[in-house]
Amino acid sequence: MLQKLTRVGSIKILKRCFHETKIGILGVPFEKGQPKKGVSQGPDAIRKAKLVEQLSAIHDKMDIKDYGNISYTVNKELEASVPNMKGYAEIVGCTHEVSKNVEKIIKEGRMCLTLGGDHSIALATVDGHIKAKDNEICVLWVDAHADCNTNKTTPTGNVHGMPMALIPYELADYWPYLPGMDWHKPVMSIRNVAYIGLRSVDSYERLIIEKLGVTAFFMADVENYGISRVVEMALDRIDPDKKRSLHVSYDIDALDTLEAPSTGSAVRGGLTLREGIQIMEIAHNTGRLGAMDLVEVNPSIGSESDVKKTVEAAIHIILAAFGYNRKGYKTQEPLPLQTFPPTRQVIQ
Repeated sequence: MLQKLTRVGSIKILKRCFHETKIGILGVPFEKGQPKKGVSQGPDAIRKAKLVEQLSAIHDKMDIKDYGNISYTVNKELEASVPNMKGYAEIVGCTHEVSKNVEKIIKEGRMCLTLGGDHSIALATVDGHIKAKDNEICVLWVDAHADCNTNKTTPTGNVHGMPMALIPYELADYWPYLPGMDWHKPVMSIRNVAYIGLRSVDSYERLIIEKLGVTAFFMADVENYGISRVVEMALDRIDPDKKRSLHVSYDIDALDTLEAPSTGSAVRGGLTLREGIQIMEIAHNTGRLGAMDLVEVNPSIGSESDVKKTVEAAIHIILAAFGYNRKGYKTQEPLPLQTFPPTRQVIQ
């Protein structure tokens, strides 16, 4: 957004001048990366809460295209290919299609908003972004969990806890050959990734974070520094030259359970909704946001009120990513002088 001063008589008025904002929305109703049913309903639940209408209302130059929900085929022969990766064949089929679609949307000149589904899909959204931008990207991973277990270290076998171990090349040697996944090459460095909001990290994941010097801000860091400073430090470390396309992968469980109860791996002591929104306001203000995932909203968990609260939180976070201003907006057109109240005279 550009702003310029317009003079009305002796009064200067700040006038908004928006560039066109092009967004592509991709739904990924996928839930095989974790055991709880219902997270596949997340994309449509967010849409039904009038996502597109609310995005369109941000300003009059919003160009929004909804690409619908992805579909994919499954090669059942892959199912038992890799031990301790549940739903492997489904993962392979889904993520390949997601990667291709994300790459296509970004190459069409749009920012890609992907609605999940569980967080296993982020392997593909980041992969597609990497391919569209020739690996000139950086990633903010906003999550209660680090999601960097391998099939050998995971205590559950749930792939939504593994995508960050599959993305960077520094962890490639920790994996066996993954049949059907030849389309994905781990080419991005973990140095271009930063975590925000961590508070439930497995011992192996903590070892990886410490051993590789991963930029990671736990909830204690948010408390110590404040969310604005945390985001600024994260961006400075993963994109010091301020040239990379920014990918934000946002798990709704980064928020405290009181803010977003309808999610499958909720952890108390998380971000407030205000902090969660501010992360995306800062990301938007960089002018480099290229893609965003919003995942793990599960409308089958909790009461109707819980679901409404969680979906509304997701909407607030998404709107902040694409320019919604909580302060309101200054007038776009100069106001006639008579609309201003008269100056009060002070009697001496």
